[in-house]
Amino acid sequence: MTGTRLGLNGLNFFTAAVQAGFGPFVAVWLAMNGWRLEDLGVALSIGTLTALIFQLPGGMLVDQFHGKRGAAAVALVGLGISALMLSLVPTRSAVWGAQIAHSLASCVMTPAIAALTLSACGHDAFGEQLGQNTRFQALGNAAAAALLGLAASTISERSVFFATALLAVPALLMVPLIRERHDAPEPHPATRPPRERTHRWRHLYAEPSLHVFAVAIVLFQLANAALLPLALTGLTHRGGAPGYIVSACVVVPQVVAAVLAPRAGRLAQKIGRRPILIAGFAAVPLRAVLLAIFPDALPLAAIQALDGVSAAVFGVMLPLIAADLTAKTGFLNMAIGSLGLAAGIGATIGTAVAGWLGAYLGEPMTFVCLAAAGVVSVLVLWLGMPETQPAAMAAR
Repeated sequence: MTGTRLGLNGLNFFTAAVQAGFGPFVAVWLAMNGWRLEDLGVALSIGTLTALIFQLPGGMLVDQFHGKRGAAAVALVGLGISALMLSLVPTRSAVWGAQIAHSLASCVMTPAIAALTLSACGHDAFGEQLGQNTRFQALGNAAAAALLGLAASTISERSVFFATALLAVPALLMVPLIRERHDAPEPHPATRPPRERTHRWRHLYAEPSLHVFAVAIVLFQLANAALLPLALTGLTHRGGAPGYIVSACVVVPQVVAAVLAPRAGRLAQKIGRRPILIAGFAAVPLRAVLLAIFPDALPLAAIQALDGVSAAVFGVMLPLIAADLTAKTGFLNMAIGSLGLAAGIGATIGTAVAGWLGAYLGEPMTFVCLAAAGVVSVLVLWLGMPETQPAAMAAR
């Protein structure tokens, strides 16, 4: 099992490192090559829209693979190719193609990692390993941000995408280390060959808790996604957003998530999913209120620790609850795709609404409105979401 855990941890680390190359570096690279803001916005929106459209089909596709390592390997190759496409002359067709390829590969990679984890560890140990997954994803993000930033400043912006493509190689080398278990005494149906499943995909949506959780996720991301951009925009307008504060706002939550995620996974196995989930979601409205009260730079960096709490809980709970809710049907990856779609919709709406509210109501009131959306997400969980731990599900 040591090799399998090494493979899972390494796969999460290097996959997160690869994904870091598609963040702010893309906008900087295109701006340096004379792209206008509207053209840049269209290119980034194409990637976002593709990710929304293919979240559900990506999960459905992974559900049809019995060996999830093949799905992960194909997705990693797609991520590497999309990075190389960005390193070419940034024509419209090359950039649009890279954004689409990256989004398609990401929609397969996320559920593939969750499925590999479940297959390797089993349902009982799934929560604890998901915590480790989230830890190594946070560490990979932080390490890649430093490495790629150094490459951009010392070599060139183009080198970022060559380095990103190269990072896909060690990620690919981790895949064969993971041993999928198909001989567990009571395996989760998601680990069985698709032809052995007795349920149809539509049976997944007969589970009411899946819909409750999806609604809560939409509201959670609506409140969460816009908080940091709104705070940094306000600081910039007031002339108080030095580079080290921006870096701290990214690094602090990654460190907190890396520390807390394994504990969240273990606690979810011991005391149940519901209390951990509610605590993680409650960190968002608290963060929004604190940002409204303390708008300065140093408090912002400290308040971002709450973002790490939410990230740790969300990263563990989404696939864990998806596994709980598919313990009969087996359509784990389709459930993850559905919940990922809910998260994408919430984030897209949230950033648009925050921009509109900020223009008309001002920054403090916008934080209050986002806090209200976060409170509603907590209430949805509190009033409508039952405990999904297998023992509790069996007793229902």
